[in-house]
This record gives sequence, structure tokens and C-alpha cells, in this order.
Amino acid sequence: MAIKSLSDLLAEGVEGRGVLVRSDLNVPLDDSGNITDPGRIIASVPTLKALAEAGAKVVVTAHLGRPKGEPDPKFSLAPVAAALGERLGRHVQLAGDVVGTDALARAEGLTDGDVLLLENIRFDARETSKDDAERLALAKALAGLVEAADGTPGAFVSDGFGVVHRKQASVYDVATLLPHYAGTLVDTEVKVLEQLTSSTERPYAVVLGGSKVSDKLAVIENLATKADSIVIGGGMCFTFLAAQGLSVGSSLLQEEMIDTCKKLLETYGDVIHLPVDIVAADKFAADAAAETVPADQIPDGKMGLDIGPESVKRFSALLSNAKTVFWNGPMGVFEFEAFSAGTKGVAEAIIGATGKGAFSVVGGGDSAAAVRLLGLPEDGFSHISTGGGASLEYLEGKTLPGIDVLEA
Repeated sequence: MAIKSLSDLLAEGVEGRGVLVRSDLNVPLDDSGNITDPGRIIASVPTLKALAEAGAKVVVTAHLGRPKGEPDPKFSLAPVAAALGERLGRHVQLAGDVVGTDALARAEGLTDGDVLLLENIRFDARETSKDDAERLALAKALAGLVEAADGTPGAFVSDGFGVVHRKQASVYDVATLLPHYAGTLVDTEVKVLEQLTSSTERPYAVVLGGSKVSDKLAVIENLATKADSIVIGGGMCFTFLAAQGLSVGSSLLQEEMIDTCKKLLETYGDVIHLPVDIVAADKFAADAAAETVPADQIPDGKMGLDIGPESVKRFSALLSNAKTVFWNGPMGVFEFEAFSAGTKGVAEAIIGATGKGAFSVVGGGDSAAAVRLLGLPEDGFSHISTGGGASLEYLEGKTLPGIDVLEA
């Protein structure tokens, strides 16, 4: 069965109807509680705006950070409600609880076009419970917030792509209780990922970074048979270099993954490409003295914090002819200016390929943050995903519960 979309719901009519939207508003905050990257808020606006303008009574649920199943002021959605209101151009109420008396009273008082944001859904331990009955109880309370006075059920719109790989109350269980639809964001993300896995134009290049091989192992194994080249940078490259018998100094290393990396290199050595030079330092700090060394000559006591210029050159040559590119994970510690050139150089190569007609996807998370922090044009890529983990699990061939349930 095909997934119904937001346009299907709007065609049915939502004026005066309660609509529960699961958004992904999990934005990074600094120590003062200021939003440092509003990307996910911006991505959530089209669906919420369309519903509010069509006269729906919109109730939004989302999480922020990892509270331990109980209220924690530092994870309050208060700054998000203010930023979302600015982007929507209308007031966004924030309930003082998840499904408690304040949420219920505010939901009952909504008029057509109003938007209510519930407090952090993960303040309720049932959201992430492994117990089906506990999750279902929370889902029923959420569904009740959009139920009409005469008992007519509201609707559910899944628009938080960053959480669709989780079987959680606000993602999965609530969709079993209400007529359900994919929001603009989820709809777009699924179509993009289908294109990456089914109708991929070649040459197909994959760029993987980040700290741990274990986080990307399944996607490497799955894409190594489909991609023409897999470029590996970031902290994870040092486990591959160690698998080649090289010394990596005090660089990040997953010793338990060395044998796995050896096997990957033996099986897919013609597809996997590793850095040939490294920017190393004696400490993990923005002001650390940096030196560029060959990848097989990392000094003892030094740690690699970025790929070097020769690696950028070689990786860029591979990417320049690509027709399809998937990028997930930075090439180095891009937050420190001295170690950002690798990520920036590879990103610019992807932008160059896109300009020549390639289909390029940035796989969410740190890669998306890097694009914005490094001042790169977001429209230089075909698509920037909001869900790193969800994107990877889809490309690994896993079932995403939050998508699966929409097809039911």
C-alpha cells in the first residue's frame, strides 16, 4: 500500500480538525541554551505552515537531547518554540508538560490555524519504552489531544525523518491509532533514499567520515557492492590505516575493528579509498600546532585530526566524475578551523560534481552541520538530509519502523 502524503490530507480537508505532527526539532544548543544550528526547525516549517494555513488545529510533538525519561529544564523545548514561531510567522504555544493537564487544556482551547508544541516527548519514559503496552498508552494520550469533541479522531502526520528508525510512541504507535500521512520532509527523504538505492546513475561515489568504523560498518558492507568508490576519512580512517599495518600514533582507533577492516580491504580494496596524508597534532584542541604528514608516517604521540591536502586532491578527482554522491560524516574535526580544510575541500568537490549534473545527498548529522558552519551553499547539493541515523539504516537495507507503519 502506498504511503499517503500531506497533500492527500489537505485534499481531504483539515479546517477545524486536530492534527498531531511528529517533527524533528532536535537542534544543537550552546551552554547558554541558544540554538547553534536551526536546520531541523527550518526543515519542519513547510508541513506545519501548510496545515496551519489550511485551518488545522496543529499539535506538534518532538524531542530534544537525551533526557532520562523525566522533566529536565536544560532539555526544555522553550527555545525551540520561540524559534519555530519566528519561522512560521505565528505564535507557537508551548505546553508545560507532554500529555498532562496543561497540554490537554491548551489542546482543547486551540482554534483553527493555532499551533501548540508539547514539551519534550522524552520527558515521558513511555516514549522510548521497550514495553509495547506502555508506548501504546502514551500514544493513546497523544491521539486524544487531537480528538474532536464528538469523538471524531484527528490525523497524524509523520514529519520527523530523524526518528523514523525508532519504534517509539510518537513515531510508530500513534500511527496505529490515527489516519496517518507522511509530511513533506519524510516524503522527500524517502524518495531521495529510494533514488540512491534503486535508480542510481553511475559512477556512484560514497564519502564516509565520522569517528567510528562500527557506526558505518553495515553501510560500507552494503554499498561496497553497489558503489564505484567509497572514500573514507574522519576518525574512522585510522582503524583502516592500522589494518594496513601502519602506525597511527595517538589517533582515534577501534582496535576491535582492525580485523574487520582488514577483511573489508581484502574484499573491496579496489572500491575503498583511504587518505594518503594526514593533518596531525599533539592534542585535541583548536589551538594545537598542526603538521601535515604522509599517512604512513604519523609520529608517535601525535593524533590525526584531518585528512591532508593530497588526500583532498585525490578524493576530489574521484568525485569530479561522479553522477551520484552520498556523503555522511566529516573528514576531520571541522569545528576547529585548523582541521576543517579536509571536510571543506571534499564538500567543494561534491558541489562541483553537482554543478555538472550529479545527484548529491548529504546524509544528515555532522555533515549537514559542517555545510552550514563552513559557509558552504546549501543549494550546492541536491539534498541535505535531516536524519543521519535514519539515512544510514535505510541504505543498510534495514526496515524503518516509522516508515513501515505509514504503509499499513
